[in-house]
Amino acid sequence: MSLRLNADILELKTKHPFIIARGSQDVYRTVAIRLVDEDGVEGWGEAAPQRFYGETPETVLAALQTYATVLPSDPAQLEDAEARFARLLTGNNSARAALSTALHDLVGKRLGTPVHRMFGLDPARCPISTFTIGIDAPDKMKAKVAEAAQYPVLKIKLGTPDDLAVLKAIREVTSKELRVDANCGWTRTQAIRMLPILQEFGVTVLEQPLDPLDLDGLAEVTRRSPMPVIADESCITSADIPRVVGKVDGINIKLAKAGGLREALRMIAIARAHHLMVMVGCMIETSVGVTAAAQCCPLVDICDLDGAALLANDPYLGATMDGGQLRLPEGPGLGLSRR
Repeated sequence: MSLRLNADILELKTKHPFIIARGSQDVYRTVAIRLVDEDGVEGWGEAAPQRFYGETPETVLAALQTYATVLPSDPAQLEDAEARFARLLTGNNSARAALSTALHDLVGKRLGTPVHRMFGLDPARCPISTFTIGIDAPDKMKAKVAEAAQYPVLKIKLGTPDDLAVLKAIREVTSKELRVDANCGWTRTQAIRMLPILQEFGVTVLEQPLDPLDLDGLAEVTRRSPMPVIADESCITSADIPRVVGKVDGINIKLAKAGGLREALRMIAIARAHHLMVMVGCMIETSVGVTAAAQCCPLVDICDLDGAALLANDPYLGATMDGGQLRLPEGPGLGLSRR
């Protein structure tokens, strides 16, 4: 069976400028792909490239041209396909994730079953997803919290000189559970100084407080922290898990980092073998990328899949956050549709 690959750059706009410790954006460019088989069945995927990980939409398109030369003749050979892509051209993880997503969607459609059912998973076991409040002036963050009234768990972006003011402002308007992501924005000293403050404000999870390479620092922060510390930028693929064991409490898996759904499942299994917590997150991306990541959520402890909910112009319908509860489509494949 031959497959045809189509790819287009999407320009996505967030409802508010999305500000984290590394910078601010309100326009994001992702790459939507379609794998079409001889019967006209389409598998959809999305690459959400990040310069932080060495990718752009242009590098994704170039990489896809190379990967297109080794598309599987049997789409159901999912494990072999991901391995072949990785051998042919290393890196380019978001491009490979898009192909993996599209192949899973295509196979699910041909089998007439949702991807999560192919994995043998119960969608009712998905955890509540967090909703992210990006860095901003305290008054604007208060307004964002008000807009997020339907979501019971908030993730607050920190990593600026105004972190204390931000936490105070948030707590003035909500008593909800708060989790914090510093996006590598603190030094070791700053992170340790922040720990009792985070505890005072009821923060329950701390994500990636330090530079990705400061593993000894992460270990020290984790030893001192009253809440679980999760590695994001410090853990990209399964090969990174052994080096963070004993240094953090858990890892954050994102398809655009991992390179595909098979690798994400492998990361979950390896993390569990090392008694690590598992979180599944996303980039700013459409419901295609978010719904793909959501297929793994019945296996994890923490979900942070609000990337599409932050958009003003998501062109797709897929997984939803019903009062924070993740709901997976029951249609075949990823169960996606166009708006």
